[in-house]
Amino acid sequence: MKRLTLVGVLAALGVAGIAFAAGEIAAPANQYLGAAKCKTCHNSAKKGAQYKVWTDSKHAHAFLDLASPKALEIATKAGIKDPQKAPECLQCHVTGSGEPKDHFAATFSDSLGVQCESCHGAGSNYYKSATMKEIRSHKSEPAKYGLNMPTKQTCAKCHNEKATGGKFIDWPADSTKIAHPIPPGAESAADAAKE
Repeated sequence: MKRLTLVGVLAALGVAGIAFAAGEIAAPANQYLGAAKCKTCHNSAKKGAQYKVWTDSKHAHAFLDLASPKALEIATKAGIKDPQKAPECLQCHVTGSGEPKDHFAATFSDSLGVQCESCHGAGSNYYKSATMKEIRSHKSEPAKYGLNMPTKQTCAKCHNEKATGGKFIDWPADSTKIAHPIPPGAESAADAAKE
């Protein structure tokens, strides 16, 4: 009986291996890397200091805020014991909450709250400098690599009438609170300096 079970397991593994080799089983999805990876290129003032804009925002503290007295009060009213462990809270306070573990690189830390990839998409397919240059020069569409350009709908997934943070009253005005564009010519000037 044990031998038959072992043969069955080995056969199943063999089929899975063949299917993987044939491309039938997908490799892990585009992975979340974490804001520290984004900081590498998006930290300097000349390039727009996007990382600083994020660290100064409420998004950067969204997970930690779930441990605040106000969050605990709100959670208690909703019947939630620990908001830092509750899926209904984490879905808006942690990047990629609820996704499979293989969607996260070792560099990712969920304690950093709502990170860059919450709005821009998991970054393992677009974070490299060469890929970003290709996108910025319009040689490729950002979506090809999983890079999203946030819209009102992106933000409304959490900033809505059901969420504690409330809904956007004025989309253009509210979006400027977290705006972090790359200044025109900033990337090309930095690239020229490298050559």
